[in-house]
Amino acid sequence: MQTLLLVDGSSYLYRAFHGLPDLRSPSGEPTGAIYGVINMLRKLRSDYKPDYLACVMDAKGKTFRDDWYPEYKATRTPMPDDLRVQIEPLLEAIGALGWPLLMIDGVEADDVIGTLAKHAEARDARTVISTGDKDLTQLVTPHVTLINTMSNETLDEAGVLAKFGVEPARIVDYLSLVGDSVDNVPGVEKVGPKTAVKWLGQYQTLDNIIANANDVGGAVGDNLRKALDWLPQARRLLTVKCDVDLPFDWINLTAKEADKAKLLELFSRFGFKTWRREIESEQQPPEVGTVSAASNTEQAVSAPKQLSREYEAVLTDAALDAWIEKIKSAPLVCVDTETTGLDPMTSKIVGISFSVEAGRGAYIPLAHHYAGAPAQLDFAATLAKLKPLLEDSAIKKLGQNLKYDQHIFANHGIHLRGVEHDTLLQSYVIESHRPHDMDSLASRHLDVKTIKFEDVAGKGANQIGFDQVSVEVATEYSAEDADITLQLHQHLYPQIERDEKLMRIYRDIEMPVM
Repeated sequence: MQTLLLVDGSSYLYRAFHGLPDLRSPSGEPTGAIYGVINMLRKLRSDYKPDYLACVMDAKGKTFRDDWYPEYKATRTPMPDDLRVQIEPLLEAIGALGWPLLMIDGVEADDVIGTLAKHAEARDARTVISTGDKDLTQLVTPHVTLINTMSNETLDEAGVLAKFGVEPARIVDYLSLVGDSVDNVPGVEKVGPKTAVKWLGQYQTLDNIIANANDVGGAVGDNLRKALDWLPQARRLLTVKCDVDLPFDWINLTAKEADKAKLLELFSRFGFKTWRREIESEQQPPEVGTVSAASNTEQAVSAPKQLSREYEAVLTDAALDAWIEKIKSAPLVCVDTETTGLDPMTSKIVGISFSVEAGRGAYIPLAHHYAGAPAQLDFAATLAKLKPLLEDSAIKKLGQNLKYDQHIFANHGIHLRGVEHDTLLQSYVIESHRPHDMDSLASRHLDVKTIKFEDVAGKGANQIGFDQVSVEVATEYSAEDADITLQLHQHLYPQIERDEKLMRIYRDIEMPVM
């Protein structure tokens, strides 16, 4: 079955803007919404590998609903200036990524999505709609599924029923009763989800509820009767239009080749260093570099090949179990913690990252707290599941300054065992006179410019705690730390192994003293 992937870009635009930190480009431009939407588009395309795809956004100007009801969406605050200036560069970036971008005058993005989904269903194609808008649950059928990348939620027909208490076919009736404050569509006064579900269970449809309004007693019955003239209009406003006259067919929505030159220009402008490096690594051959041996003899070596990167945010038990199996079977696992502060005696875990293979990494977010943060695994249960692995001395661990992480785990009752290697100490043994922080090591030995802490959390008075960093950004940052540390070990440790004196210092002195 062919797959059509439709992204509700307008929904994600606002969610990314309000959910991510105040990210800025090197020139000071706001970039948080741009980063959030692009990150989501990249992940969706990689995860679903659709045959057809499009990012759908609201066009400027009024729609037919404004003609029906002038107060429609009237309570929405004006778009913040810092969001408005991101719109045009974001649209430019979406096009450069190769995504078809749809903006149809006179209708909303929801209506375009609904129409395309119906057209695809008529041709027996599967449609995946990525959105955070509950209104679109009315479109769910055996052929149509909703996903929300920010909450890691998937809604098929059973999922809609479990979440709202009614089937997708009755979502419009449900919303008409409870109202939609986001779009300024009133429902029945003081009627919430429980009452709406109860009435629909008893009377089946909004029309039947209206017909039997006199049988509903109490104050809530009075409120229902007051709203009888309004309810058909509410239903009309909340119904997604699925017969928009579109100037194209859904089978025309195929991805174009990414404009890498344009993406390089935009990612450099925005300060998206990781994505820029990915493109550069695809276009440039490995270079030859030098490393300094402890004997002060310069040894010419080939710079490590720039690897493609695959970093995963672990948000489900299944994903966690899969990584536990990888860790159990790996000869060496790199582990790193993200914490609430820098004091190893008092800081607590915000998340944990692992890498067992160069170019691959995972981040387990456990305590990110910000508006729009996705659902994360249970903190205590996850640590309890990881504790046997972390305390198993047979599972060999690697890290960068692991002494700090040992303190952090100890703060949570976990005694990190099986510590086999530390890249900070490897660097000290080989080149004691040079900086040993991971960013410096990556630049010096791997020719890689890593994401710095201030890139994700800011600096000075504007710096935020790591628990306020978005999960998407934290994944790129923390999984990179684990991945790069593993690559540094693969580059540095062979130099120590080749020198008996260095090996004795590292193995018999530095590691035990740590």
